[in-house]
Amino acid sequence: MNLVYADEQGNVFDHPEYLALGRSGEMIVELLEDELVPLPEGATLVGLPFTRPVGLNAETGRMELLPEELQAVGALLPQGFTRLALPGYVKSDKTQKLPLFGYSAVVWKDGNFFVAAHQSDDPEPWNPLNCDRKELGVQVEHLLAKYPENRLIKHLSNCALGYECLTASNTFLSRLEGAVPVSYSCNAGCFGCISEQPDDSGFPAPQTRMNFKPTVDEIVDIMLEHLKGPDSIISFGQGCEGEPSTQAKIIVEAMHRVRSQNSQGYININTNAGLTDHIRAIVDAGLDLMRVSTISAIDEHYNAYYKPRAYTLTNVEKSLKYASDKGVYTSINYLIFPGVTDREEEIEAMIGFAKRTGLRLIQMRNLNIDPESYLELIPKAQGEIYGMKQMLEIFESELPDVVIGSYTHIPPVRT
Repeated sequence: MNLVYADEQGNVFDHPEYLALGRSGEMIVELLEDELVPLPEGATLVGLPFTRPVGLNAETGRMELLPEELQAVGALLPQGFTRLALPGYVKSDKTQKLPLFGYSAVVWKDGNFFVAAHQSDDPEPWNPLNCDRKELGVQVEHLLAKYPENRLIKHLSNCALGYECLTASNTFLSRLEGAVPVSYSCNAGCFGCISEQPDDSGFPAPQTRMNFKPTVDEIVDIMLEHLKGPDSIISFGQGCEGEPSTQAKIIVEAMHRVRSQNSQGYININTNAGLTDHIRAIVDAGLDLMRVSTISAIDEHYNAYYKPRAYTLTNVEKSLKYASDKGVYTSINYLIFPGVTDREEEIEAMIGFAKRTGLRLIQMRNLNIDPESYLELIPKAQGEIYGMKQMLEIFESELPDVVIGSYTHIPPVRT
């Protein structure tokens, strides 16, 4: 398992004299053979600026820093894969912050790249290589011409073509889960928000948030275009917007109008679920699926990251319980981080949370964040750190009725 590094020009090499190491939180750790899978299709290798690789000297058995002109390399994993370790590095300049991506440890082994990851779901539907960019361009032009006044379609065309967002692309390709963003405002101030960051945050948001309130007509156009088959999913709540439930009134009206014309597919909301009354109204309007974003079931940790405005984690739990009781297929968008999510207290809290809310699916999503900034923000570990692989095994054992996956699923038929 040779260490992988990059030079100043971005060329990637393996080092024959050093074994690769990873990170779990602040700790440099050895990587185990059973934690490695071949680099998946659709993954991207990236250099980590302002870092130095840490490797295990094969001759002396000691951990050592590589020269300053070299930088660590990480992998950005496609959906379907849960990272088990961060790349082994230390920052050469601690004032610098890494861009908002989820970096996974990479090694060179048996003539190929491997990553510290676990396949939690079928990666094929969300493999970015399966998105036909030529066909996407044709379909974008088609919908722009069909709905020339629809601002949402113009907004999503940039998400699909500019940011290469797969969910936005699906909207134009009429496949899988499509996007219908509705909100420019939010009731949380997430530390790692990818669409809006304070000027003094130190890391720019990688994409631009929508800056208008769509009309019900604009929303309905997109929903009806996408809901053309029994397996289609249309989703409120995207990375390019704020909290969708802040626009509950127009969501409810749009849902009623769509369902009066079309009963196909599933209507989903990706939400922080803090506005419980708004969530109840959306559920009662006929919601099929709900995915709630969370980073922890511990108040102190949750509040440090989400910075909720006028709601608490208790509101989130109430929203999930209400939706589940009403027959909505509920899941969480669980933002996970090696060395944090696998802490004893975090695991115990999440198992209790899942049982109390009737959760059906946990989507393991690799947290996009500068590791040092995140670790400075959240509470310190209180108990044992089990490791990500063992954490997944504990969830599967303690929550046998909860699916452990990576993305939104069509509900199974209850028997």
